[in-house]
Amino acid sequence: MSALAGSRTIRIRNTTRGTVLGGRIRVADGVWSRFIGLLGRSSIPDGSGLLIYPSQGVHTLGMTFPIDVIFLDRSFKVLKLRENLKPFRMTSINLRTTSVLELPCSTIHASATQVDDQLEIEAVEE
Repeated sequence: MSALAGSRTIRIRNTTRGTVLGGRIRVADGVWSRFIGLLGRSSIPDGSGLLIYPSQGVHTLGMTFPIDVIFLDRSFKVLKLRENLKPFRMTSINLRTTSVLELPCSTIHASATQVDDQLEIEAVEE
């Protein structure tokens, strides 16, 4: 996770497909930021999202909008995809997962992201 060291906002690209998943992804790597996640928001703007590290699964309890979810291993390889996860749902736990990326609905489809794709993390100046 050295790519995340000190970064609060990152850009995530799918190098396999040559697409961008988001240019303003927040990093939630502390107890409090992982606990709060996207709670209290009414949506996720296009190009934004939340990378939760460490995480092996997520829930949308208390959320009011659906999200796309990407499960990643330690090298940011896509392990599992969950499109349009509705509010008040939980994902299963995946023991190979080290981080989970929460994105606006339709991001997975628009970026053509698939299982086994390689993602790349880049720090963004704030």
